[in-house]
Amino acid sequence: MTPVSDPHPPRLQRPPAEVRHADELAELRAGDTDPRPPGWRLSLRAALRFVVGDPDAGISRKFVGSPSLVERALVTLATNRGLMLVGEPGTAKSLLSELIAAAVSGTSTLTVQGGAATTEDQIKYSWNYALLVSEGPSRRSLVPAPMLRGMAEGRIVRFEEITRCPLEVQDCLLSLLSERVVAVPELDGDDGMVFARQGFNVIATANTRDRGVNEMSAALKRRFNFETVFPIPDLDTELALVEAESTALLRESGVERAPDPDVLEVLVGTFRELRGAPGQGDRPSAVMSTAEAVSTAHAVGLRGWFLRGEAGNAADIVSCLAGTAAKDSPEDLARLRRFLEQQARLRRGPQWQALHEARHLLDQR
Repeated sequence: MTPVSDPHPPRLQRPPAEVRHADELAELRAGDTDPRPPGWRLSLRAALRFVVGDPDAGISRKFVGSPSLVERALVTLATNRGLMLVGEPGTAKSLLSELIAAAVSGTSTLTVQGGAATTEDQIKYSWNYALLVSEGPSRRSLVPAPMLRGMAEGRIVRFEEITRCPLEVQDCLLSLLSERVVAVPELDGDDGMVFARQGFNVIATANTRDRGVNEMSAALKRRFNFETVFPIPDLDTELALVEAESTALLRESGVERAPDPDVLEVLVGTFRELRGAPGQGDRPSAVMSTAEAVSTAHAVGLRGWFLRGEAGNAADIVSCLAGTAAKDSPEDLARLRRFLEQQARLRRGPQWQALHEARHLLDQR
């Protein structure tokens, strides 16, 4: 029998930035007449426009943050220092590193995901052991990891959650960032040294909540310029971002109804209230970031559409918030309950009142 092809083949859930925005990158490259740092695919000004947007040229805004932060980040990458993006979880550090890597190198997929189990092999290189046994050490049996590939190809390497790695693993970057070379002692002659080409650099990210887990050594810190990515400061900007991102996610999930603006305003307002000011006594220990708000808005829309054929309501917010606010501590659920009982009822608007009236749904957790 001849297999029947699927008329609707599955799509990637989240293509990399260079695929999602391929048309804009191609347009920027075609019209880019500014000088470029050696090894870069775009000039610094064109890369900045790609990240922060240029409405007159039809370039969408992809990162909601200070353009001066993006400028400093790009300038750092044109030097011999790495870039370290630090901040609270959910402040789009990874998104910013992905966008910059796509603009500068044309690819954002040379990525090391840091963690307790990350090894030096996953950063530099490993071996194809079948070839190693049969042929001995050779370039053919060498399996390059992201850092070796980035150096050999002259591209940006992203190192996510670097402070989650053990200190001895972090420190394998010292010689890479200072000498710009990887030594492969198993290979002889020129094959035993891989020198970085123009365009190579490293963007690392670290959460401030992980500070002290595996604190970076002073020597490694000196090889990075640090930039802090702050949460979105005003309600309107955060609300617009959550609406745009959740609408896109719902569309990809097969939901035919856009989020209710009034419901989104209550959701974002709740996140901002719970996030509160640093040191606030009733602040949850869970991360109430913009990224979490987008995820919750997505869940609210899915719940409303697939269960009732609607866009989602305040009761859905309560049901979805419980899983967000109770991740780290059972006390966070009590904090959420106090907010719904004491604060939500004081807010004006039918959706706020509906949120207050739906507080009993927390008792089902």
